[in-house]
Amino acid sequence: MKAIKKKEKRKKVMTVFGTRPEVIKLAPVIRALEEDKSFKSIVVATAQHREMLDQTLEVFGIKPRIDLNLMEKGQQLSCLASRILQSMQNILDAEKPDLLICQGDTTSAFAAGLAAYYNKIPVAHVEAGLRTFDHDHPFPEEGNRQLLSVISTLNFCPTQRARENLVKQAVEEKKIFVTGNTVIDSLLWIASKKYSFKSPILKKLNFSREKVVLVTTHRRENFGISMENTFKAILAIVKKFPDVRFVFPVHLNPNVRKAVNGILGNQERVLLVEPLDYEEFVHLMRRSFLILTDSGGVQEEAPTFGIPVLVLRKVTERAEALEGGNALLIGTKKSDIVDCVSSFLARPERVKDFRNRKNPFGDGKTGQRIKEEIKRFLKKQ
Repeated sequence: MKAIKKKEKRKKVMTVFGTRPEVIKLAPVIRALEEDKSFKSIVVATAQHREMLDQTLEVFGIKPRIDLNLMEKGQQLSCLASRILQSMQNILDAEKPDLLICQGDTTSAFAAGLAAYYNKIPVAHVEAGLRTFDHDHPFPEEGNRQLLSVISTLNFCPTQRARENLVKQAVEEKKIFVTGNTVIDSLLWIASKKYSFKSPILKKLNFSREKVVLVTTHRRENFGISMENTFKAILAIVKKFPDVRFVFPVHLNPNVRKAVNGILGNQERVLLVEPLDYEEFVHLMRRSFLILTDSGGVQEEAPTFGIPVLVLRKVTERAEALEGGNALLIGTKKSDIVDCVSSFLARPERVKDFRNRKNPFGDGKTGQRIKEEIKRFLKKQ
């Protein structure tokens, strides 16, 4: 008589996010987990950014099982972190997951990871090991991600450099895995679809006659003079080149909105638009002539399309893009921005040099790699 094999209990894996970039980068992991019957996937949204989060959840078809809805106008980081910690404690008590996954360097990621650590629940950190080694740039992200590395059991690094950063900071090598970056999984999935712009403004863009420059800026350390310098540089470039048109999806943060409206609010060839959903943004990005950004995600995404990325920051944790010739670090000084952008507009052939450069951040299979490492880990528990 054959022994009846006992059915293995599914492992509970909780994924926590609060912002649009986290959803984009965790969607491939969530999809891989939910397609594997050995896992019970529990998705939690803190809603650190409410509106921009909801747009992206819809694009990826993700429905959080738990939505904390913690967004408050003008919220302070310490208050947000304390609300996440308390809310996550209640959820962890009720659900008792076998593993908690967080991504990147937001307050949601760090506070959720800390709550799991306090409860002796293993933490898996997606996109671990990014470093500038300057706690003020970016702030508070550099501090959040360094602290997460200390408490994470599984560190999923996008590149070999990220792995080396963790080794330098004495993270145990058995806890480090180089997987690539999940953002490329999401990007390729979105880019593979046929798409027409929904926005009436974007529908009118003539990419063959105009040089369309995409702008995104929202980093906390750029608020004030640095951001104003960027906008004044854009104003100077528009006056200098009649065939350029800037498209700027304006972040919802009032610090960004006040500054941009005061300087660029009435410029015909500067299109200030509401934040775009991820599909719209990806297809705008791939058709642009240049990209001006302080976003980390855009530095990773744009090289897939061979679009030059001009980084509006003093330092970047995506050094691979600089070394691979996919991006240039230009800072936030007005004259530097004007000079660099002008050099591309005056000599459009420079853009062609970027077209065939390899994206150093991933191949579109990272979500599956992370899922397999999680499965191996949980089988041993």
